[in-house]
Amino acid sequence: MSDHILRAITSDGLVQAAAISSRDLTERARQIHKTLPVATAALGRTLAGASMMGNALKGHGASLTLQIKGSGPLGTILAVSDSDGNVRGYVTNPQTELPLRPDGKLDVGGAVGQEGSLTVIKDLHMKEPYVGTVNLLGGEIAEDIAAYFVESEQIPTACALGVLIDRNQSVKAAGGYLIQLMPGAGEDTIAKVEGGIMAAGNVSAILEKDPDPEAMLRAVLSDFEVKVLEQEPVEYRCGCSRDRIERALLSLGRDELSAILAEQGSCDLTCQFCDRVYHFSGPELEGLIQSLEKKD
Repeated sequence: MSDHILRAITSDGLVQAAAISSRDLTERARQIHKTLPVATAALGRTLAGASMMGNALKGHGASLTLQIKGSGPLGTILAVSDSDGNVRGYVTNPQTELPLRPDGKLDVGGAVGQEGSLTVIKDLHMKEPYVGTVNLLGGEIAEDIAAYFVESEQIPTACALGVLIDRNQSVKAAGGYLIQLMPGAGEDTIAKVEGGIMAAGNVSAILEKDPDPEAMLRAVLSDFEVKVLEQEPVEYRCGCSRDRIERALLSLGRDELSAILAEQGSCDLTCQFCDRVYHFSGPELEGLIQSLEKKD
């Protein structure tokens, strides 16, 4: 089954949840950025988290950016989601390699770093975007996203994200869930949610058994009657275009463009998200410079 997001609520209205299967989009990101396993896992978790968060936004054209800046060798991890959950992203150092943890799992926390920040930017087409930043808890990403919701939005949240890497370094499975308590949820509800999460076990094990988001949610919320609200497909989608790249060049200004033309004669710009290269010849750069001169 192709990647998709599912949103649900419990019949008592006290717990809302989202779950995602994201194997294909994570594999696409791996192919684009040529990530090694620990970078694939970190980027895949970030993409899945951003997709679920972006899908919750209201309003066509809204977007959510999830940026993780840790002290580890991966550098910055960035993912951008539209309001449907279609997502794109990159990691600064995709070739990062670390030894496995003692339990045999990829050391995502070590690669991200235990110190640093997680920033969420919501662009809802208001005057200013909403920006919230929290300190990293341990760099495993899911726990850091949960901490963001608790600290910045005051929403008790449980988040689990996983990426399974095959022997050939391709993505075998990926996905996760986001569970949030609604106003009015008491200790009994909290205990049932916590018990369900513990009983369901590690999200990677759930994904290996059955990557279907609905099955994942029903396993985790086994003590609740779950009502599925909506399901929709998601994919790795880059919104770059020659027009956008051209506008970026124009934003450099006449002097900078003239310097590029004089020194290089032409220029190539690469999209950070999809690695597509846009070539601008000397005459094209001259045309851009002339268009700026007309405006002056």
